[in-house]
Amino acid sequence: MFVAAAFVPSPPLLVPELAGVDGDIAALRRAVGGVARTLGERTRTWTVVAVGDRRQVLRPPHGGTFAGYGADVRVELGTHSDGEVDPHVPLPALIAGWIRGTYAPHVDLDVHVVPADWTGARAAEFGRSLRDTLTGDDGILVVADGARTLTPRAPGAFDDRAPALQETVDAALTSGDREALAALPAGTCAEIGMDGRVPWQVLAGAFATRSAPVAKTEYCAAPFGVGYHVGSWWP
Repeated sequence: MFVAAAFVPSPPLLVPELAGVDGDIAALRRAVGGVARTLGERTRTWTVVAVGDRRQVLRPPHGGTFAGYGADVRVELGTHSDGEVDPHVPLPALIAGWIRGTYAPHVDLDVHVVPADWTGARAAEFGRSLRDTLTGDDGILVVADGARTLTPRAPGAFDDRAPALQETVDAALTSGDREALAALPAGTCAEIGMDGRVPWQVLAGAFATRSAPVAKTEYCAAPFGVGYHVGSWWP
């Protein structure tokens, strides 16, 4: 059985070369560093769950770069790199690689990019299947963002449905409420730009057959009108 799960957001602003030392981002970065170091202290492999437009699996010696976001910051998915850089690595996988290299360079990543249109049932099924493959040396890292429509200046402008649904997600992640995550409405989440729905529902499926996890939140805020939540669940 895996050791624990951590969840972090995927803004490229986490990378200092892309964002500098803005106060809000610095606090977010510290929180991400805290959960990553803790997870890294107890694990050797992270199964990363992120969302994309198609199903992908990325493993070492895969590597990528943030060049498309403004700086050629290179990342690796494991301890054995072949030096090759794939310019098409999805952003959440790049973020996972940056987190690994910055805070836990001894771990290897097994990155699963899952489609944004999966149903909650399909996500839960995948979460259960992942759980059955993991051992006591493994952890789960969920890379997922909340709604991007929380304020008028948010990337997706303001949607009056977004704050309440973001509160539901934040409360569920803070309390370990798997049922609330499993019940997130796919249609509404898509309309308000809540890309993290499927990865969070995979997380709920991975914990479905166990008692309620011990949940800890390190950061919960919406800089720039996007919901970001950083924390961990321990079996």
